[in-house]
Amino acid sequence: MNPYELTNMTSFVRGPGIDKAPFGALPDGGQADLYTLRNGNGVEAKITNYGGIVVSLTTPDRYEETADVLLGFDDLDGFLINRPYFGAIIGRYANRIAGGRFVLDKHEYTLQTNDGSNHLHGGARGFDKVLWSASPVRRGADVALALRYLSADGEEGYPGNLEAEVTYTLTRDNALKIEYLASSDMPTPVNLTNHMYFNLAGGPDILDHELKLYADRFTPIDADLIPTGEICPVLGTPFDFRIPVRIGARIDEEDLQLKWGRGYDHNFIITGKADQPRVAAEVYERTSGRALQVLTTEPGVQFYSGNFLDGSVVGKNQTAYARRSGFCLETQHFPDSPNQPQFPSVILMPDTKYRQTTIYRFVAR
Repeated sequence: MNPYELTNMTSFVRGPGIDKAPFGALPDGGQADLYTLRNGNGVEAKITNYGGIVVSLTTPDRYEETADVLLGFDDLDGFLINRPYFGAIIGRYANRIAGGRFVLDKHEYTLQTNDGSNHLHGGARGFDKVLWSASPVRRGADVALALRYLSADGEEGYPGNLEAEVTYTLTRDNALKIEYLASSDMPTPVNLTNHMYFNLAGGPDILDHELKLYADRFTPIDADLIPTGEICPVLGTPFDFRIPVRIGARIDEEDLQLKWGRGYDHNFIITGKADQPRVAAEVYERTSGRALQVLTTEPGVQFYSGNFLDGSVVGKNQTAYARRSGFCLETQHFPDSPNQPQFPSVILMPDTKYRQTTIYRFVAR
């Protein structure tokens, strides 16, 4: 079998529901479980309470054959050993904080640095590496899994006890809805997201996927992938995805931003404001006919074209994940916002709630 062929192909469809099974033991003796959510249309999501990881996401193509469209691993050991953040909840702070430092209420906080001199995706032991408590939920015809985690004051250097809740809902209209809720007893920066890597065809790369971003501005980066603080128009640049463009069409152009990112690894500012989720991105893959629509309440989305995958990570079906074999659309506040006062605030106060909703909806045509 071609290692890049989509696996688990079937036309058999079960009714909506949720199942639980053991997924493996953690080094500290904890037990991870695997929850399988089904919506009755052939869409199935497998989620573990270790890191809140979406292990697999099975969706139909135009021929009504279903297949897993996520990069990742077949078992818990893969997620424990390798660290590309496949499918995981990211927190307390998604993306980078420069120098692993920020000042809040005249006090400088020092965070774990795990990306050179910078703090990335919550540090050495972020939300992707902890065991969450899990509770299956039924919402009418939809099925859901609620995950909860208490991040203690001082964890990875962050102030305050943060109570976080993430609910995954598999809807009847073929969407995976992710609702984030958090509260803290001290002011603290919070920026949560999910780090799923998609490949809608299962091919060796994602360069022929067509991407549309509902963004007319982006935040340029420096050589360390930290935002410069500028907000620049996409017009006239390789970052203009306002009409559908192949991901690979301009990815290797002579552009300093692309050079520093080794491709696309940038935050795009979603057009408009919304209390309810609005469309941030759409992706279409012609071979399978699969289309992905991303809706969110967040102000930004990090488009990452899998530039740091290098074939050293061997995942599902013994596939060595090569460069650009998957893409991410991480809805978020902007990187390094605690050090960029001109960016939207990420500070959660004790008398408020952090809320965000992101929806990944699938169709085939």
